Amino acid sequence: MVLPLDATVTAQDLAEYVRDARERTFELVADLTDEQLMGPRLSIVNPMLWEIGHMAWFQEKWVLRHVCGEQPIRADADALYDSMAVPHDARWDLPLPSREETLAYMRAVRDRVCEVLARGAPGPELAYHVLYTVFHEDMHTEAFTYTRQTLAYPAPRLFRTGAGSDAPARELGQRDPRGAAGGGPLPGDVEVPGGTLALGATPDEPFVFDNEKWAHPVEVGPFAIARAPVTQAEFAAFVDDGGYRRRELWSEDGWAWREQARAEHPVYWRRDAGAWLRRDFDEWRALEPHRPVIHVNWYEADAYCRWAGRRLPTEAEWEAAAASDPGPGGARLSGAKRRFPWGNEPPTPRRANLDWQAMGCLDVGALPAGDSAFGCRQMIGNVWEWTSSTFLPYPGFTPDPYKEYSEPWFGTRKVLRGGCWATRSRMLRNTWRNYFTPDRRDVLAGFRTCRAGG
Repeated sequence: MVLPLDATVTAQDLAEYVRDARERTFELVADLTDEQLMGPRLSIVNPMLWEIGHMAWFQEKWVLRHVCGEQPIRADADALYDSMAVPHDARWDLPLPSREETLAYMRAVRDRVCEVLARGAPGPELAYHVLYTVFHEDMHTEAFTYTRQTLAYPAPRLFRTGAGSDAPARELGQRDPRGAAGGGPLPGDVEVPGGTLALGATPDEPFVFDNEKWAHPVEVGPFAIARAPVTQAEFAAFVDDGGYRRRELWSEDGWAWREQARAEHPVYWRRDAGAWLRRDFDEWRALEPHRPVIHVNWYEADAYCRWAGRRLPTEAEWEAAAASDPGPGGARLSGAKRRFPWGNEPPTPRRANLDWQAMGCLDVGALPAGDSAFGCRQMIGNVWEWTSSTFLPYPGFTPDPYKEYSEPWFGTRKVLRGGCWATRSRMLRNTWRNYFTPDRRDVLAGFRTCRAGG
């Protein structure tokens, strides 16, 4: 494992991460009724009352019990919240603590972790597991966001900190006071030269997950990739041209999924008076033509590519377009890599749409300050981007202490890259790999395309 504590990350920073992640969880469920916290029994969601308890249990298990050797705060926590031991369908039938008891448990774990960090500079093992559990919660808070979309709950009312305003982030995003210059479409491709790419993370990265380890040489041929993700208007043209009814556009597995799901269009779209509407949480609105299409699965992205005469990028191509610089003369990749598309500086609101800043997507032409060296826009933030690659281990893979994070899922999922508007900026970098089964339409995912044949 890579240990994250260095001269720039202090115990106070880690404690603030712990408090911030837990506060975001509280915000995302604060307005929900007890009935909504349980929700319907669906294969793609958890009962949120169970899930918020699970996050606290995960932090308690790895930080307080595994590292610090402390006794469980709740004697029944393992029986309730261990996601590898409790089958998904059984989570609605558990004797879960009440809302008040669950929130009390979450506060108790948070406070105890912060007390441990207040003792002084933590050792590397403690620092690693604190950060790991913060990122685990960050992933779940993103999932809470799209669970609210799945269940047609109202958009959460989140309040930004440090922005000099107490207006909800949703309203701030609609007014876009950040000056997200360059809105609208962004057509066209960029040419990326071939060369050797060091795919994956390097040991000097402060923290990486096991599936990013380690950077290894991959030969990438020259290719052309879209400057921006596919827009809602572009995807609507595919739908209107009968894309969901044309068998020749779909893979065998994709067509089987389409027939089983009876899919005729993206999951949250509907026709009204001849125009397409899109459900945004509990509200229906006209399509935003220049915003990226979102909530489409891998099969839908693949079918669109066949219709458009395009293809999805491999994850190596995606990382080359996001992280590489052209070499001398531009004929080959330079071999150097950036931590983010724009360079090594951390994300800012002018570079990437992250952290629920806009409470939704921005136009694909927005945020030119976040462009990669080759001119690709929004490769970090806005929407996750499907790649053609199956999620597999890198050479020499060894699991980290939480062995269930990656290893059980190899070979069964497709890789997504780049993050979305509800991803935490502190978690991302160009080498970060997300992964879902190709039938998942609920996640905050879209895609960009490559020119077929190169």
